[in-house]
Amino acid sequence: MRLTQGTFSFLPELTEAQIRAQVEYALAQGWAVSIEYTDDPHPRNTYWEMYGNPLFDLRDAAGIMQEITACRATFPGSYIKVNAFDSTRGWEAMRLSFLVNRPPQECEFVLERQEIDGRRLRYTTRREPARTR
Repeated sequence: MRLTQGTFSFLPELTEAQIRAQVEYALAQGWAVSIEYTDDPHPRNTYWEMYGNPLFDLRDAAGIMQEITACRATFPGSYIKVNAFDSTRGWEAMRLSFLVNRPPQECEFVLERQEIDGRRLRYTTRREPARTR
C-alpha cells in the first residue's frame, strides 16, 4: 500500500529536480512554504509537526531544498511534506501540498464496515502496523 495524500500522490516519487521545480513554482506565485513531518499519516490526522518555522521570507528554492534535506536527515523514517500557502487575500489558503519523504515500510489502513441499527452502515478506518514484504 502507498499513502496517497496531497498533490502528485498517485504519481511515482518526485525526483529532487521535480521537487525543486515545484518549490520554484510556489515561490514564483508568491506563496509561503513550510515543511511538516509525521509518523501518523492517518487521513484524519491533519495536524502534522512543523519542521522549523514557515519560510515566509525565503525566496530562494535552494534554501528550501536545504531545509527539506535537513528534515530528511533528522526524521528519516517519517512522512515529510512540503506545503505552499497563499496569503494574498489576507488569509492563508493551502495551494500546494506534496510528500517528499516516506518511511521504508509504509503503514497500512483497513476500512471496517459495521451494520448498526436498521440498515445503516458505519465505516471506520484503522491503522495496522507495516508488514514486511
